[in-house]
Amino acid sequence: MDNSYPSSPLHVVICPWLAFGHLLPCLDIAERLASRGHRVSYVSTPRNIARLPPVRPAVAPLVDFVALPLPHVEGLPEGAESTNDVPYEKFELHRKAFDGLGAPFSDFLGAACADEGKKPDWIIADVYHHWAAAAANEHKVPCVMLLLGAATVIAGWVGRSPEQAAAEQELSGARPPRYSFTRIRSTLDDPSRLTRFSLTLMRCNLVAIRSCLEWEPDSVPLLATLGGKPVVPLGLLPPSLEGGRGVSKNGEDASVRWLDEQPAKSVVYVALGSEVPVRADLVHELALGLELAGTRFLWALRKPSGVPDADVLPPGFEERTRSRGIVVIGWVPQISVLAHGAVGAFLTHCG
Repeated sequence: MDNSYPSSPLHVVICPWLAFGHLLPCLDIAERLASRGHRVSYVSTPRNIARLPPVRPAVAPLVDFVALPLPHVEGLPEGAESTNDVPYEKFELHRKAFDGLGAPFSDFLGAACADEGKKPDWIIADVYHHWAAAAANEHKVPCVMLLLGAATVIAGWVGRSPEQAAAEQELSGARPPRYSFTRIRSTLDDPSRLTRFSLTLMRCNLVAIRSCLEWEPDSVPLLATLGGKPVVPLGLLPPSLEGGRGVSKNGEDASVRWLDEQPAKSVVYVALGSEVPVRADLVHELALGLELAGTRFLWALRKPSGVPDADVLPPGFEERTRSRGIVVIGWVPQISVLAHGAVGAFLTHCG
C-alpha cells in the first residue's frame, strides 16, 4: 500500500458524541486520517479533550483540538462534560447542554469557511450531532453521519417500511434481528435521542458505519441505504499494537506479566467498561460466578462509587482465587491483554 501523503490533503472536522466510547474511536479515526496527510479538527469540550490520551507524535502536527465550552444547565453537576460524569437520571440534562454547543460550533465553522486555507472539506458528525449537520448545510460543507455500532444492531433498530424490508431480504436472503427495548419517556421537553438521530440523518450527505461485509455478511447488505442516504462501511478500524493506546510497553505491566505465566487460551478476561459503574451487589455476584466456574481470570474492575475497599469484593474472594485469577482496580493495557495468547474468552458489556 502506498503510504505517501496525498497530493491534495483534506481538512476534516470530527465531532464525537460526549462519551468516551465515542471520543476514543473518533480520536483513532483522526490519527488514521492524519497519518495519510489530512488535517483534522477534533471538536469537543475542554475537560473531555484534557482527558484524552496524547496523539502519536508523528501525526500530532496535523490534529488540532477545538475546545467548545459546554453550556451551563441547571441541575447538571459542575464539570460533567462526558456521560461518564453524569448519573443516569441526569442524562437528559447533559443532552440539553450538548444541544447548546450548536451556536459556538456554527461560529467555529463559519470562521473556518471564511479562511480559504482552513475551509473544511468534510464534517464527520456523530450520532446525535444534529447541530453540526445543520451548520454543515448552512456553510455548504459535505457531512457524513458516523455510526459506531455494529451493522447487526443498527439493522435491527432502525425502522424500515415493510416493502423495503421485504425487498432487502429478497436480495440478500438475510433477516435483521429483532430486539425489545424498554422505552423510557422523558419528562423534559427537549428533543429525544431519536429526534436528534433523525435530524442528523436527515441533514447529512451519507452515513458511515464501523463494519464491513466480511465481518457482518448478513447485516451489512441490509444497510445499503439509511433514511435515503448511502451507507459506507469503514471496516472495523482495529487499534494498532504498534505503540497504540492500551498497549503494554515491553511487557512492563503486571497484568501482562501474569498472563505470560498462564497456559494458552486458558484465561477469561473480564472488563465491563468504564462508562457505567456496576453496583456492588452485582460485582459480588460476578465474583462468585467466576469462583464457581473454576476458570483462570483477569478482571479489570471499576470500583463502585462510595463502596469501601474492603467491601468491593466478597469476603475472602481474592484469597480463595489467588492461584488462578487476579483483580485489577485501575488501568489495564486492554489491547495487549486481548492480543495475548493466554486469553481465551472476553466477558464484556453490550456497548
